[in-house]
Amino acid sequence: MPATLSRSLFVEFLGTALLVFIAVGSAVAGIDVMGPAGVALAFGLVLLALAYAIGPVSGCHINPAVTLGVLLSRGMTAQEAVGYWVAQFAGGIAGAALLQLLTSDFGGMTDQTGALGSNDFGTTISGGGAFVLEVLLTFAFVFVILLVTGKSAAPGFAGLAIGLALTAVHLVGIPLTGTSVNPARSVGPALFAGGAPLAHVWLFIVAPLVGAALAVVVARVVSVPLAPEAAEPGGAAAVDRTGVEVPLETQAPAPREGTERERARRGSH
Repeated sequence: MPATLSRSLFVEFLGTALLVFIAVGSAVAGIDVMGPAGVALAFGLVLLALAYAIGPVSGCHINPAVTLGVLLSRGMTAQEAVGYWVAQFAGGIAGAALLQLLTSDFGGMTDQTGALGSNDFGTTISGGGAFVLEVLLTFAFVFVILLVTGKSAAPGFAGLAIGLALTAVHLVGIPLTGTSVNPARSVGPALFAGGAPLAHVWLFIVAPLVGAALAVVVARVVSVPLAPEAAEPGGAAAVDRTGVEVPLETQAPAPREGTERERARRGSH
C-alpha cells in the first residue's frame, strides 16, 4: 500500500473516531445541559477543526456518504473508497467504544441519551419519515461539500462552510432521529446500544448513501456548463472536484506533482 494512502486511511480512522467521541460524546455527556443546539454546534466545530487539520492529508471525509460522493464524482478510485470506508467504520466503532468505557462502571459517566447517542426513529418520527429526512439532510450536506470544494469556490473557506452545514442539518435532525448523515457515526454507537438502535441502523446506512448519490447528480446539473469548443468531439476539458467537466477558460494550470485524482480526494474538504 502506498505511504500516502496509508496516511490517508490512518487519519480517516482517527478523524472519525474523534468525531464520534467528541461530538456524539457531547450528547452522551451533556445534552441535558447544552440541549440539541449545543450538540449540533459540537458536531460542526469538530468537523471544522478536523477539516483544516487533516484535510490536506485525506480530504477529511470521515463519513462514508462523503466518500461515496467523491467516488461518484470521479475524485478517487473504488479501491481507495473501500479503504476509506473500512477506516471510517473502524474509527466510528473505536470512538463509540471509548464512550462505552466512560459510561461503564469503570468511567462512571451518566449516559444522558440513554442509548450512547445512537440514532433511532419511532418516537418522534416514523421509519418512512426518518428515511426521507436522512436522505434530504445528507443530500444538503454532501451537496455543500461538492460545491464549496469545486474550482469556482472561494479558496480557504471550504472547511467553514462544511462545518456550518453539518451544524445546520443537526439542528433539524437531532429532535427527530438524532441526525446521522454519516453511516460510520451511526454504526459505532448502535453496536454498543443494541436493541432498537441496532435493529434500525440499516436505515442510517442506506439513507445517507442515497442522499450522497443524489447530491452528486444535482451538483453536476448546477455546475458551470461546458464551453462549446470543449463539448465538441475531441475537445479538451478538465474535471473539477465534484467530478463535473468545466470550461477550458476556467481551468487552472495543473500542479507539477500529484495526480488529478489525488488532488480531488485531498481537497474534498
